[in-house]
This record gives sequence, C-alpha cells and structure tokens, in this order.
Amino acid sequence: MLLERPDSRSSEAQIEWDQKEMTFTEHLRELRNRLMICVATIAAIGVGMFYPSIFVIQWMSREYFPGIKLHAFGPADAVGTMFRFSIYSAIVIGLPVILYQLWMFIVPAIHPKTRKIVYKLLAPSVILAAIGIVFCHYIVIPVVIRGTTYLTGLIATETYGIGSTLNFLLILFLAFALIFQLPMVLIMLARVGLVSSRSLRTYRRYAIMASLLIGGVAAPDGQPTTMMLMAAPLFVLYEASIWVILLLERSWQHESSSA
Repeated sequence: MLLERPDSRSSEAQIEWDQKEMTFTEHLRELRNRLMICVATIAAIGVGMFYPSIFVIQWMSREYFPGIKLHAFGPADAVGTMFRFSIYSAIVIGLPVILYQLWMFIVPAIHPKTRKIVYKLLAPSVILAAIGIVFCHYIVIPVVIRGTTYLTGLIATETYGIGSTLNFLLILFLAFALIFQLPMVLIMLARVGLVSSRSLRTYRRYAIMASLLIGGVAAPDGQPTTMMLMAAPLFVLYEASIWVILLLERSWQHESSSA
C-alpha cells in the first residue's frame, strides 16, 4: 500500500491497490515493513537525542532534586540513563510516525479520501503528548517526589542513584505522553467503525475500571496517589473523546451522504 498522498491521476490505482485482498504472508510482510519504519524512526531520533540528554538530565536533577546529589553506583549508570532518555524521547517525538504506521496497517481498504483524517491527527497527537508532559511536570512529579521523599526519610537515609532516580522520572513522562494519546486512538477506531460515541457511553463503567487498573499497573512507585494521578486523566480523556467523536460523527455522516 502507498504511503504517499494520492493525486488525481493515481487515485484509481490507489483504490485498486488498497482494496485488493492480501494473503497472510503479505500481511506479515506489511507488518514487518511498518515495524521497521517505526524502529528506524525511533533509532534515528534516539541517536540525535543522545548528546542533548546530558543537559536535560542535568536540568532534571536541579529541577526535581534541588540540593540532593545523585550518585552513580557503577560505570554504566550515567550512560544507561542517557540511553534510556534518548529512547523515551524518541518514542514521544516519533509518536506521529508510529500512529501513522499503525493507521495505515489496520485500514488498508479505507478510501484514500478518508485517510485525510490521519494528517489532521498528527499535529494534535504531538500537542497532546506535550500536554501530558506538562501535566506530569507541574502536577504529578512534585506530588510523587514529596510523597516518596517523605516516606523515605522516615525509614532510611536519602542516597539517590542517578540511574534508578531519573529512570523513574522518565517512565512517568513517557507514561503521561502516551496516556494523553487516548483521544487520538479512540478517534481512529471510531473513524473505521470499531467504536462509536454510543458504544463508548455504554462501556463507561468499564472504562472507569480499566483506568484504575492501568493506573495501578503503570504507577512506577506503587503509591495510591500516583495510581490516581494516572487513572484520573485517562477517564477524563475518555469522556472528552466521547464528545469529540459525537461531533465528528455528524461530519462523517454528512461526508458519506454527499459522496
């Protein structure tokens, strides 16, 4: 299937290519190619982020742990932290490419005009990831650090390793960047007809349970506060997605009737 946006001269060929049946082997080959694109994107961005990670990690140490000196307990601790930072950053920055490849794999038979929504979702996906990171920076991390340092001070002397400490922060940033992609995922699923605003309202109670479960599993420190800080945005985004999809469904129906 084609990655380029079709022009007027190749639209018919695009439709024929998209709508022809593919064998299981061809589907596997298609999946492999798209995974390779995602991996190559993450690898390229990760290499570019490796050196800047030094300055970002220094800033994180000063910002979140003022007056506390982080320790390296092995020769590879600092380098490992830089590597993880580069990979996590690459995943967040490369989200538009990852979402695009996912979309192009699961909807090969969708009319090319319908795929225009993908291009409209790329910018919002980046914006939502940035909002998730900002939310984590200003709300989640200060609360989590205050709670963990207080509990640590009750039973132990604070001696923080750079690897485990910054990996904890990076996981939180990555988690909230991904959590805030929920509206984009639900809109994509709604566009291909797998979900609708009505079905999302019907399963609202299950969404609450799923949010709590994901918050409990994904919380890196296991604190109830962190679990709730992860679960609450999930459900709020789920509710917001229902209303956004409801508005979009009307425009999609109008497009279908006028086509």
